[in-house]
Amino acid sequence: MKRTLFLTLLLVTVLNAPASAETVNDFLSRLGQIDITLKLIFLITVLSLAPAILITVTSFTRIVIILSLLRHALGTPQTPPNQVVIALSLFLTLFTMAPTFEKIDEVAIRPYLNKEISDVEAVKRSVEPLKEFMLKNTRKEDLKLFLDIRKEKPKSPEEVSLVTLIPAFMVSEIKTALEVVFVIFLPFIVIDLLVASILMSMGMMMIPPMMLSLPFKLILFIASGGWELLIKSIIVSYR
Repeated sequence: MKRTLFLTLLLVTVLNAPASAETVNDFLSRLGQIDITLKLIFLITVLSLAPAILITVTSFTRIVIILSLLRHALGTPQTPPNQVVIALSLFLTLFTMAPTFEKIDEVAIRPYLNKEISDVEAVKRSVEPLKEFMLKNTRKEDLKLFLDIRKEKPKSPEEVSLVTLIPAFMVSEIKTALEVVFVIFLPFIVIDLLVASILMSMGMMMIPPMMLSLPFKLILFIASGGWELLIKSIIVSYR
């Protein structure tokens, strides 16, 4: 679509330009304006897709799933609120992705700002660190699944297309997040079972077990350094 828009604007410019040598500068200035317009359209498009890019090519998916299901394991599905969970997930994402972002800044952004490379080359260079990050954290079976579906046979991991790599990476992130949550749920389920058994043995059938088990689960999570262990495990899990 971008190429079609460019060719259309270029054709309109050529048709409207008088066939004289005196209007060459005006013609070139119009081409410059077209180029600036296309860059602005591309920039607006990227900004509008920024949330989707954040979710698909970074560690945000895994982190937000773990933190969201942690609330259900504790028995507090609304605490911390969604805003807090998303904000914490965002900053943890920036923390885990810092080496990748620094590499993008080094190989793409700085050379582009110094006018050493073109904007197209800057985009190509910025994609490579993201692909490297996703390849390191994508399971081989998930990547093979999408390669088989698209019938791609890349000779090296670097030749894997983003169309194939991104969904494989997201599926792998969801699987890993659910595995982590399963481990988190186990001790809390044990506490729920113990409290329910005690209440049944005392004949207190009308009292919800969750009401009494919640304080014990909170104390266990805090006393064992649950937040520190969880956040450390999330960050260390990325290679």
